[in-house]
Amino acid sequence: MKNLAIVGVGYWGKNLLRNYFTLASGRMVLACDADEKKLKAARENHPGLETVTTFAEVLEREDIGAVVIATPPANHYELAMAAVESGRDVFVEKPLALSVTDGEKLVKKAEEMKAILMVGHIMVYHPATLFLKKLLADDMLGKIYYVYSNRVNLGKVRQVENALWSFAPHDISIILYLLEKDPVRVTATGSSYLRSGIEDVAFITLHFGDGTMAHLHVSWLDPHKIRKLTLVGSKKMVVFDDVAVSEKITIYDKGVDQKQDYSTYGEYLTLRTGDILMPKVPSGEPLAEECKHFLEALENRVTPRSDGHEGLRVLRVLNAAQKSIDAGGAPVNLL
Repeated sequence: MKNLAIVGVGYWGKNLLRNYFTLASGRMVLACDADEKKLKAARENHPGLETVTTFAEVLEREDIGAVVIATPPANHYELAMAAVESGRDVFVEKPLALSVTDGEKLVKKAEEMKAILMVGHIMVYHPATLFLKKLLADDMLGKIYYVYSNRVNLGKVRQVENALWSFAPHDISIILYLLEKDPVRVTATGSSYLRSGIEDVAFITLHFGDGTMAHLHVSWLDPHKIRKLTLVGSKKMVVFDDVAVSEKITIYDKGVDQKQDYSTYGEYLTLRTGDILMPKVPSGEPLAEECKHFLEALENRVTPRSDGHEGLRVLRVLNAAQKSIDAGGAPVNLL
């Protein structure tokens, strides 16, 4: 069993620390952060936790076999690359890196070192996402025509990364995971209202080769807190509402049917309104499931669901979306 070092125990890192400290099962967990106040809080919440203030100290520890990186995104590539080069397995929070080139270098190095590289795409470990995946595998929805998502709320306003890079990785990772294909073209627009140069809102559209579309709305400047994904298929439609306390999945037996025998165009297309089903979805904290998955990958030396290549898929879409925003919404081709 490999001992873990959690690098960065701030806003999100403290949640990773909580889960890994609980799930460690005999592994030693080390916390690393330059802010002594954060380390003090971590020690108070996790008695017996050992802490260090520099990443160099982590790399010097021969008893650390895996590194969990939860620092600001600008540090992801540098820290993850150093950890992989030192022979460690790595879990890095989203995004994998800030440039596709850096992401490709990191994935290549991990493969050369035979290191496990996992990206924190937490939503592909959500029980509701896995439920949706099964619906698609069972062809319950038919051909997916289009998908749209809303991930908005009022705050927390980021000071460095924009709403695209902060929020959209969640929905992009879900969409690519569910559809099992990559977009051929991306268009996006965004605007900065609170801080110059940092978009508070973005609208992103993914165009797939078979005509499927996906549209994302992300913002931290909105009166509502919404975390919702809608899939519209030829057979049925489904909504995943992550804000709902219960009944997160709603399946609508609605659509448009085509008749073979008809005398007018109006008879050819008929609306279908059937039952609405709210199935029981297995419970479980997505972050805990994600952390368990990484530990199992370490134990069994298997490829994680959100490995480096999945991180690259999402990174390419993010990069294309940012280019489109910078170009005033001009389309950016991926293939």
